[in-house]
Amino acid sequence: MQNIKEYVEANKQRFLDELFDLLRLPSVSADPKFKGDVEKTAEFVAQKLRDAGADQVEVCPTAGNPIVYGEKIIDPSLPTVLTYGHYDVQPADPYELWETPPFEPTVRDGKIYARGSADDKGQFYMHVKAFEYMMKNNALACNIKFMIEGEEEVGSKNLGTFVKENKDKLKADVIVISDTSMISMKQPSLETGLRGLSYVEVEVTGPNRDLHSGVYGGAVANPATILSKLIASLHDENNHIAIPGFYDDVIELTAEERKALNEAPFEIEEYKKDLGVEELWGEKGYTTIERTGIRPTLEVNGIWGGYIGEGAKTVLPSKAFAKISMRLVPNQNSQRITDLFKKHFEAIAPDYVKVEVKPHHGGEPVVTPTDSVAYKAAEKALNDTFGVKPIPTRGGGSIPIVALFEDVLGIKTVLLGFGLDSDNLHSPNEKYGIENYLMGISTIPLFHKYYAELSK
Repeated sequence: MQNIKEYVEANKQRFLDELFDLLRLPSVSADPKFKGDVEKTAEFVAQKLRDAGADQVEVCPTAGNPIVYGEKIIDPSLPTVLTYGHYDVQPADPYELWETPPFEPTVRDGKIYARGSADDKGQFYMHVKAFEYMMKNNALACNIKFMIEGEEEVGSKNLGTFVKENKDKLKADVIVISDTSMISMKQPSLETGLRGLSYVEVEVTGPNRDLHSGVYGGAVANPATILSKLIASLHDENNHIAIPGFYDDVIELTAEERKALNEAPFEIEEYKKDLGVEELWGEKGYTTIERTGIRPTLEVNGIWGGYIGEGAKTVLPSKAFAKISMRLVPNQNSQRITDLFKKHFEAIAPDYVKVEVKPHHGGEPVVTPTDSVAYKAAEKALNDTFGVKPIPTRGGGSIPIVALFEDVLGIKTVLLGFGLDSDNLHSPNEKYGIENYLMGISTIPLFHKYYAELSK
């Protein structure tokens, strides 16, 4: 492994150019108009796996977007690492808020600005280039398998079926995912928990058509107003979620566990400055680190209704809509939370409107072990690369397939992410540090080396 950094430096521009080519493909899974680009991206990933030295590379069809699979089995007696990632990306809307085009990667201040740069193209592609290094330098210490999917951003709709139908093909000893973040480039960390997700859309209907706001205003309930009131009632004065039974299954951390969690470096003033806010908001009695890692949340992701075009149009809208996501913590169940939300929202709706709750997708929360061989290997690899022992943290996001992998394949996951919370995931001007990308490529071969050694 002595020459890994030299290899990365010598191939730096090629590694960047290849990633830029990948980022130029608008593989938006949520919008059917990008279907062709999604399929082109799958073929691109498959070819890059072949070029790096993978065998049995396939673009596997599903009822939705294809899954790319590849492997390199060097010795069946050695441990096998299954690398998971996703090549699909979030929609880039609103385009006008991007400083540079979202699908034309641009480097500014050492950061790659493009949709998918951090989530997850830049992060999964590190594994492809690390694999290339290991193959060219006879340094592959484990068997390796790749499963790169194209529907993570829409709930991995068809991954469960693929996993269940391909248990033998996906047999491995550990799963590695780089789709998470670190505390900073000075203080690496390893996420040891992810929140689950319940995602719904609500529709509130009043009159049977849009009405003149002067002729009918004050006589007919306005769905936009009623929806706003319903949403506002979902939190109480302490910003506690006001849905009966919502917290019934939440496991409270001990005082010692909370103290350890809050020992992670966190500068609240820098946090506020980065976000451009004067004060923070959240559930009373919990720190920001706790609110974003160990507590469930309910957030409005989008709200609309009536006229939102240029100029004025005085209407009382017939309908109003909102998309709502709830992040869940260990022991909560996404289906139960969805059912609780639906029952509550329908119960609090006044008689002068009709409401409909449409479930979208969900996933279960997970906690990954910190005493496993895989965790220790990742810890050693990061310590070697950064010169600092990584801190275990709890992630605020969701990767629903982690629970799926454990349930169906019986395999634990290690979350070896190199992103930063400030990477603007799901937002305009998403970015990923060039240093993060290259450090990831340098670290991943070390993980494989230590995992093989510690597994003996």
